[in-house]
Amino acid sequence: MVDWNWVLLLAGGLMILIEVLLGGFAGFDLVLIGSAFVLGGIAGLMIGNPLAGFVTASVLCVAYISLGRRWVRERLRGRKVASNVDALVGRQGVVLQRVGTHEPGQVKVQDETWRATPLSGAGPFEPGSVVTVVGVEGVTLQVR
Repeated sequence: MVDWNWVLLLAGGLMILIEVLLGGFAGFDLVLIGSAFVLGGIAGLMIGNPLAGFVTASVLCVAYISLGRRWVRERLRGRKVASNVDALVGRQGVVLQRVGTHEPGQVKVQDETWRATPLSGAGPFEPGSVVTVVGVEGVTLQVR
């Protein structure tokens, strides 16, 4: 005879594993629904009744989909943080080597030295000048 509480536990664990292995492709829905299945399976095992497990899992899934899903999606969307070179746009740097129109130079932004060219119509910039990063093309900063 099949113990449905264990089926809930295994199905929930499998959902969580799939979501984690595939890098959150479903917006963490599988993690949360899988967690509801796992909790339902645990509740059913503790009470000794598969119906209790199914009811617990169902209530948790409906609660998540109707109440929690929008909140989770908004939290995930709100965490967009600029990274890598995107985080440099808008930052100021100091010119280390002259930056001219046909003469790429070097600019130090934070603790890193970058190749830089002036934005069209800007420059040239002499060593010691403070510039602002306005864009990135490959590994070259555009400054003004």
